[in-house]
Amino acid sequence: MPNMKWIGIIDGEISEYQKGELDHKAQKMEMPATMKKMMTDALPFAVMPFILIFLSMFIKTFLAQKVIVNPLFLAIGFVLGFAGLFLHEFLHAVVYPKEATVYIGFYPKAFAAVALASYPLKRGRFILMSLLPLLLGIVPLVIFWFSPAALKAWNGFWFGFSIMGLISPYPDYYQVFQVLKQTPKGCSIQFQGDDIYWMK
Repeated sequence: MPNMKWIGIIDGEISEYQKGELDHKAQKMEMPATMKKMMTDALPFAVMPFILIFLSMFIKTFLAQKVIVNPLFLAIGFVLGFAGLFLHEFLHAVVYPKEATVYIGFYPKAFAAVALASYPLKRGRFILMSLLPLLLGIVPLVIFWFSPAALKAWNGFWFGFSIMGLISPYPDYYQVFQVLKQTPKGCSIQFQGDDIYWMK
């Protein structure tokens, strides 16, 4: 497990926390210039999780032929899912090796929790790091799928929690797409400043 440091609200720029030793042969990936631009460009990657969430509710309700969620507990699950964004960042962080330092905080300019590090990871491990928080959406949704229709409060809570867990990683989906598109197998990938680099 890496050295994790809680830095609270980030007043400056996130690039200050992503400065490490970068291989001189590293090549910069083509990515949006700002986090805000990346969040905008990544929006299409929120569509598939939204469709999965919609179909899950539609199919389960259709099969039960009755209301299967309690709206209050759905709202509670959603709010707790939002609070779980820091757990989301922890799941990013734990993939880094013990030699790395990962800074976790809240970046108000993008209204987002962040886990920041500058340490090279093998391509597969980088993809795992990017997608591990998806568990916070998949696990609650699977619980929702298999729970009895009569448990409306239980269904509402897990469905609400799964919404945030599946949709909030949409910038990570975009990032993985770009890694698969722009980098070769077997390379290492590293954040540095505001950019992402890859090296053989």
